[in-house]
Amino acid sequence: MSDDAELLAGLRRAGVADVDGSGLARALYSTDGSLYRVLPRAVVRPRHPDEVVATLAVCRELGVPLTARGAGTSIAGNAVGAGVVLDTSRHLSRVRSIDPEARTAVVDPGVVQASLQAAARPYGLRFGPDPSTHNRCTIGGMIGNNACGSRALGYGRTSDNVAALDVVTGAGVRLQPAGPGTLPADLQALVDAHLATIRTELGRFARQVSGYALEHLLPERGGDLTRALVGSEGTLALTLGATVRLVPEPAVRALVVLGYPSMPDAADATPPLLAYSPTAVEGLDSRIVQRLLDVPAAVVPELPRGQGWLIVELTGDDAAEVADRARRMAAASGAVDTLVVDDPAEAAAIWRIREDGAGLAGRTSDGRPAHAGWEDAAVPVEQLGDYLREFEALLVEHDLQGLPYGHFGDGCVHVRIDFPFGAQHADGGRGRYRAFITDAARLVARYGGSVSGEHGDGRARSELLPHMYSPAAIALFEQVKGVLDPDDVLNRGVLVRPAAFDADVRVAQVAPRRQQLALAYRHDGGDLTAAVHRCTGVGKCRADLTGTGAVMCPSFPATREEKDSTRGRARVLQEMLAPGGPVQGWRSPEVHEALDLCLSCKGCSRDCPTGVDMAAYKTEVLHQSYRRRLRPRSHYALGQLPRWSDLVARAPRLVNRLTASRLGGAVAKWGAGVDQRRPLPAFTEQTFRAGWTARPADDRPAVALWVDSFTDHFAPEAAAATVAVLEQAGYRVEVPPADTCCALTWITTGQLDAARRILRSTLGTLAGYADAGMPIVGVEPSCTAVLRGEAAELVDEPVTAWVAAATRTLAELLAETPGWAPPSLAGVEVVAQPHCHHHAVLGWDADERLLRAAGATLTRVGGCCGLAGNWGVERGHHDVSVRIAEHDLLPAVRAAGPDAVVLADGFSCRTQLDQLEGRRAVHLAQLLADPALRG
Repeated sequence: MSDDAELLAGLRRAGVADVDGSGLARALYSTDGSLYRVLPRAVVRPRHPDEVVATLAVCRELGVPLTARGAGTSIAGNAVGAGVVLDTSRHLSRVRSIDPEARTAVVDPGVVQASLQAAARPYGLRFGPDPSTHNRCTIGGMIGNNACGSRALGYGRTSDNVAALDVVTGAGVRLQPAGPGTLPADLQALVDAHLATIRTELGRFARQVSGYALEHLLPERGGDLTRALVGSEGTLALTLGATVRLVPEPAVRALVVLGYPSMPDAADATPPLLAYSPTAVEGLDSRIVQRLLDVPAAVVPELPRGQGWLIVELTGDDAAEVADRARRMAAASGAVDTLVVDDPAEAAAIWRIREDGAGLAGRTSDGRPAHAGWEDAAVPVEQLGDYLREFEALLVEHDLQGLPYGHFGDGCVHVRIDFPFGAQHADGGRGRYRAFITDAARLVARYGGSVSGEHGDGRARSELLPHMYSPAAIALFEQVKGVLDPDDVLNRGVLVRPAAFDADVRVAQVAPRRQQLALAYRHDGGDLTAAVHRCTGVGKCRADLTGTGAVMCPSFPATREEKDSTRGRARVLQEMLAPGGPVQGWRSPEVHEALDLCLSCKGCSRDCPTGVDMAAYKTEVLHQSYRRRLRPRSHYALGQLPRWSDLVARAPRLVNRLTASRLGGAVAKWGAGVDQRRPLPAFTEQTFRAGWTARPADDRPAVALWVDSFTDHFAPEAAAATVAVLEQAGYRVEVPPADTCCALTWITTGQLDAARRILRSTLGTLAGYADAGMPIVGVEPSCTAVLRGEAAELVDEPVTAWVAAATRTLAELLAETPGWAPPSLAGVEVVAQPHCHHHAVLGWDADERLLRAAGATLTRVGGCCGLAGNWGVERGHHDVSVRIAEHDLLPAVRAAGPDAVVLADGFSCRTQLDQLEGRRAVHLAQLLADPALRG
């Protein structure tokens, strides 16, 4: 039996149920939110704390390293390891109890922080620390890293908010330390022998996170083992459960944004602001905001003048007092411009910029990838401005760029830096990386700071601890490790006897031959490696984004499986491009399993802060996998649906009768690769184009109404309504000929050679209208989005840009039409499901403004309908498709009144609603054109 087989067998014999040693699992867990790639031997997802204990026992017996992992958002490489990776987020995710009187909660280690907040909210309570990853990070991970978040000024670190722990040490000893108490004898002896070292070197300022927090073991602090274990990064013990403290939710929050000439100037201004008792003082760089402005369809709130901003939150129980404090602070801030934010929605939008900082900073101002590595150093806040000036000078000295931001009220600075990693550089770029990191560690130590101020040391900074600590302190860390984890099983290579920080760097490991692929898409200049390595693991695709209007990754909330997140898919593709891993080649089963539940919705292209476009990567994989090979049946049927629809248009009644019959429908579904539970939509008996009568030329401004295949063959009423609205707005409508297909179905099934031919022809035809100065208005959002998005990836010709610039949605054109006003929608309840491509590529804000200006009571549904063109009807996707619809769309529709108008411009969205809920949805044009819909 091989060593790996023995490990898997041993775990199963020990009663561990969810054990996975597959190539797919190893690829998914080979990295976290950091630079590092370390392939594990197996992944365990424990269902009970006893399985954690059993896993540790097997690992100790076999000498296999064990690394605990929550959401895998660890930026320092704290959650990757070469042995067993223990993922607590899948099953150990319950809030077990809340005691509102004691203001405590008992939780599993895999509970997401936002889930704890939701459970505590009915009691007027909250868990204080809230990292930017609060909607996906786990409490166990926060305990491991002693996470702080933006509001640490008000609520402290995780270690300040943990009352008791249930842990098993690396020695296999179950402990339940509950605050100050008697230490184990061997640990007490170590403390007694090293009092001077602990008192002088540890706990010097709030953000000194690096190393072990042994200051909590001092007698004057009560020998508090609970707080000492927080921040030990899973190297001393594994968390089985925790009792955490809760705090009251403040009645009033105010947000003040202060603009300064630069980030160092903003840092200089920070210390006096602390006198106003803020809960948060966050620094934000203008270059990060510019990165967001570069994201297609992004909406960026107005900020005060400046190149660096402080985002200051004040809280209290009295609104007048908080408002007065905000005014006084703004007046005394020395800012060049200020903004006091009263609107909660505007405040949330500003906070979202800050929360997405780690992803937005993943690209420099000129588009180069920027990396973690020197990510969250901290200095005493009084030193922050001078430190930032020297740090930026150090970047210039090393010919590097970085985008700083962070928790300025705590002196903690986040930054992503454009280290020149990759096989095209000498030694993969590790030499320049080592040189800079070493100099940066010396700099922060000179300021009396900490190489980690929040995320822990992990693989990125453990080797740097001697720059901060004396040999006596380093030796003491090793002795503490020896007491609690004598066999060095837990998170080996972190904190004690560290791995080299430039070893196992993920983006330096790609083999040169794999960077030169003949790609059909122009990802990141034609470099698929650069494209898939956009994913830095921040994990927003694992978050519950309900209520935000985002789409992100619809399949993950439905399955809760890492392989069904955008990040998980990116990891598998990274492994496909890496040497010597478990995933090899376009056609590997691991790749296709990971991509199977990708809906090609393009939500990630808008909502992922690093700009991952998994729909495009999936298309590329399908293209490379099946080019000149036999394809799945659905590719020929659904992937070429416009072609078959044109044939059906010759005898639509006959085809509809056949597909509606029991036998004919079953045969048709089998032949098309469609799930038998899916009804087949009926073809229209007369296409829109067949019934179209060209309008005579007159002096009205002309607009080209581009009617796609879906609208033409299945929903001509949407096109007719669009004509009516455009003519009422004063336009003369022209309809381009029938040979103008966007090739979307060919694109989503990876038939890119044909797609390029079809698109090139369509663009050539539409260019004539663009050249004549006509706007081109699309009816179906997914097809319209191709002209504004995918076309540029596939057809690198000037005509593509001309057509894209002329293409509009109906709402966009109406918004720029002089004198046009929408019909009144006062008193009309509208539940709107923006199509995913509309949200991601085109932007739905013009539609929202139109509806609100018309007086509608609007509910904007986030997420995806779950059908997504051909995806939701294919065999094997039905159940997940339904679960996706049940996440956002169907609950919102059911909650609406029976007279509410359900608005869905996408044919897929309308079809899903009809098939699953029996609810009719209409296109925006129909709502504007039909008085009966407006009450």
